[in-house]
Amino acid sequence: MILVCGGLADGVTEFVCARLENCGYPYRLLDLAQYPAGYRVAWSWTDAGPTGTIAGPGWVLDLDTITGVYVRFIGPEGRLAPSGDPEDGAALQFEADAGLMALLEDLPCPVVNRVGGGMSNNSKPYQSLLIRRAGLKVPATLVTGDPEAVRDFQSDYPDLIYKSTSGIRSIVRRLGPDQLPRLAFLRDGPAQFQAFVPGRNVRVHTVGDAVFATLIETEAVDYRYASRDGLDVAMRSVLLPAAIGDACLRVARELDLLFAGIDLKETPDGDYVCFEVNPCPGFTYYERHTGQPISTALADLLSGTPQAA
Repeated sequence: MILVCGGLADGVTEFVCARLENCGYPYRLLDLAQYPAGYRVAWSWTDAGPTGTIAGPGWVLDLDTITGVYVRFIGPEGRLAPSGDPEDGAALQFEADAGLMALLEDLPCPVVNRVGGGMSNNSKPYQSLLIRRAGLKVPATLVTGDPEAVRDFQSDYPDLIYKSTSGIRSIVRRLGPDQLPRLAFLRDGPAQFQAFVPGRNVRVHTVGDAVFATLIETEAVDYRYASRDGLDVAMRSVLLPAAIGDACLRVARELDLLFAGIDLKETPDGDYVCFEVNPCPGFTYYERHTGQPISTALADLLSGTPQAA
């Protein structure tokens, strides 16, 4: 039995449930928009690992019967408003989430993904160190709160982009004349600057030992927001060089991620540079554009079905 932890208002969670249904894999949904109301999680640690049950509306799931877990935590905006004191409700919600995260961290079955595996994304510079250690190149990078340091960096790398250093999503932009007067704001909070890498974007999804690569062609700096700039995006499935595919799998393993979204760029010289790794990828965007069976590979992984070589 597969356990899905997420909110049905989230399109990715809904898509995963639909794929499990389509594949005929039995699952139970722990709807985080309702949790903890309406659910009961009772468990304890033993020498062999956690033991206990999770009970939801009309079902009880023994932890020993779970073959895999897909979890996609949602923010406060996806929750039901707590009754009573909002501060008390937030504290109870945090306690319930922390207890669930601790349980998922220790289950012996595949968990996509454990909380510990996703923590590297909270610091992009730290994650870059792990990416390099796994064998992929990263762009020249500066993290600073000093405007003069940016100007010095730009003298070495005239074409720069900037983005956040944390896991909070930001729109990647080029550093142009309009942004230079705003460098003074860096003293209020650092940002990350990188040498712009020319070439074509490639999004790689690793699912266990499977690799799915998508080539993205667009004139936008950040293809996720191309439409805001009136630009088009074209996507298609591609095969990576074997060495790059193997390096992507090493990156996922280094970060302890069974499912990862890895952002690369293929340079005009045929080299590959890695920007970051998403531990909870919104893969449906790529699957719908290319028809790649990413969700089927994920469903097979969660069910314990052996993956195709």
